[in-house]
Amino acid sequence: MKKLKILSSDFKVREIRDLELISEGLPEHSLDLKEISGSSPPEIFVGRSGYPKVYAGPLIPPFHGDSRHLAMPETWFGKGLDEIIGMRIQLVRGKVKVDVERAQSRLVEEMREAMLSENSVQTEAKLKNKPRGYLFSEDSQPFGPSAFLEELRMEPGRADPRIERLYYDRDASASEAIEELYSSGLPVSRIQQSLSAGLLGRRRKFVPTRWAITAVDDQLSRHLIDRIRDLQEIGEYRLYLGEYLNNRWAILMMPGPWSYESIEAWFPGIITDSLAIAGDFEPFWGRHEYASMGGCYYAGRLAVSEELLRIGRQASVLILREAYPGYIPVGVWNVRESVRNILRGRPEILSSLDECLKIVRGWLSLPIKLWMNNSRLLKTKAHQMSLERFLL
Repeated sequence: MKKLKILSSDFKVREIRDLELISEGLPEHSLDLKEISGSSPPEIFVGRSGYPKVYAGPLIPPFHGDSRHLAMPETWFGKGLDEIIGMRIQLVRGKVKVDVERAQSRLVEEMREAMLSENSVQTEAKLKNKPRGYLFSEDSQPFGPSAFLEELRMEPGRADPRIERLYYDRDASASEAIEELYSSGLPVSRIQQSLSAGLLGRRRKFVPTRWAITAVDDQLSRHLIDRIRDLQEIGEYRLYLGEYLNNRWAILMMPGPWSYESIEAWFPGIITDSLAIAGDFEPFWGRHEYASMGGCYYAGRLAVSEELLRIGRQASVLILREAYPGYIPVGVWNVRESVRNILRGRPEILSSLDECLKIVRGWLSLPIKLWMNNSRLLKTKAHQMSLERFLL
C-alpha cells in the first residue's frame, strides 16, 4: 500500500494509506524533473510563514489545455475526495521568497499579469530541485509537490475585464473591489485569488492565501448582513440536512433577529486522537474579534447570508457539522459549497425548536445535550421558550 506523508502547519503530520487511486493517471515523470510545462488555471499560492517575507509562486499542472476547473471549487461539489485530491496534487507549486511590502521584480509582475487572465495560462518553469511534498489543510485547497523556482515564463491571454478594470483603479479600496467583483458574478474563489495576488486595493501587495480566503468570505458576508438586518424575520423554524465528503450537516434557521453560530465536531482520527469541538457565535451587530475556529466560520456565514438575502428574510442561524473518520481536510471551500448546496434544498418547516432537535437527534451522531452545552444560540432559544411557557 502506497504511503504519502501529509504535511501541514495546522494539522499533525499523518500518514494517509488509502491514496492509491489518487495517483492513477498522473504522468510518472511529472514529479521527477526539474522542468515543468503546463497550463496554470491561473493560480498562485502565497504562504504566511515568516510574513512579510514569504514564499509565493504559481501552481502548474504537467499538461496543457483548459485547467480553470482545478482552481475553482465552486465546480467541485459532488466529486469524491479521491477525485478532488487527484485533481489538486497534479499542481506543482513553484516558489520564490518575496517581501510582500517590496515585491517588485520581473517574476512578481509576470505572476500578477497572469492572474488577470480569464483563461488558463501557458507556463514553463525551471526548478532548482525536484518537486516534493503534498499539502493538505482545512484552510486552503490541497496541492501537490513544491520546488524553488529558477526561471519562470508565463504567457497570459486576454484579461478578465472585471478584474482588469479594478487592477488599474488605484482609488478603489480592497473591500470596494471585492464587493464590485462579487456583484459582477465573478466566483468567490477567483476574487480570493485576485486579492492574494495583489491585484486589488490601494496598496498592491501579496496576501497569504489563507488570509485572502477568509478576508473575502468575511467582507462579502458582512456586506450582505448589513442588508439582511433590515429584512423581516422568518415566521417558522427551517431545518436543512445534508452530507458530503464524510461530513454531516444540520442547519437551523430560527425566528428572531440576525444572529449566527457555527459549531463543528471532528471525530477521533482526523486531526486529533480524541473528539475535537470548536464553535463561534455573533449577535445581531456582529463580532469584532477573529473567530477562534478559523476560516470555516466565515465560509459558512457567507453561504447563510446569501440564502437569507435570496429569500428576503433575517433569522437566527445555527450550523452544526460532524466530520467523520475518513475525511481529509481539503479547504474551507468545502464548508462554503456544502452549506450553499444544502440550503438550495427544500427545508423541513417546523413550528418549534423541540421538533427541530428531535430530527437533528436522529441525523447527527453526537447527543443533543453535547450540542446544547456548546451552543450559545441553543441555550438562548431554549431559555426564551421556557419563559414563554411560564408566561402562558
